[in-house]
Amino acid sequence: MPIYLLDPEDPEAFPAPEKAHRSGVLAVGGDLRPERLLAAYARGIFPWPAEGHPLMWHSPDPRFVLEPDKLHVGRSLRKTLKAGTYEVRWDTAFADVIAACSEAPRPGQDGTWITDEMREGYVTLHRLGYAHSIESWADGKLQGGLYGVSLGAAFFGESMFARGPDASKVAFATAVERFRQWGFHFVDCQVETEHLARFGAEHWPRRRFLTALARALKEPTLRGPWT
Repeated sequence: MPIYLLDPEDPEAFPAPEKAHRSGVLAVGGDLRPERLLAAYARGIFPWPAEGHPLMWHSPDPRFVLEPDKLHVGRSLRKTLKAGTYEVRWDTAFADVIAACSEAPRPGQDGTWITDEMREGYVTLHRLGYAHSIESWADGKLQGGLYGVSLGAAFFGESMFARGPDASKVAFATAVERFRQWGFHFVDCQVETEHLARFGAEHWPRRRFLTALARALKEPTLRGPWT
């Protein structure tokens, strides 16, 4: 199947997700202006750059998804949460979180896919009230966290990092529990990782994901700072 070249002038011009290559790559090109990012997420598409290549947009099949009601928290993590090792804050250090995620070492990766352009694009989305960070703090220092995009009753997780033991896990578990309370339908984890599988995320066929996304987007977006 062909990989589509995006119209640089039209941020809404994405091909249908079902036209993605079996690798998940759907399109290349374009930019990370807010209009294009929001249009992509609303269609079940997300950017995932690769060094030495044009900006690439993905819609994998299957999709890795966590329903808040199915969150699994292991015994060790429950103890950490109960002990209050970390203070979880919301949207108090977004730029620091995405910077830390870009610097975090990843197994099998020599560099980072969070480019300067990516950081700028998501910081702009944060200022507009669509991108959010959930942070674990201890002794006044940022120890871990994650960031992502919220639209309707869906949260699209992008990346996480940890400097302290279980710091990212505490932030993630706390966030998902809050999403359950808010009535969010799912957390999009994009692709499988062992870390997220332990929390209860599972594979959904693309068709199921897109159907669930359309339903979630009928709900209002909790736009603005989540502090």
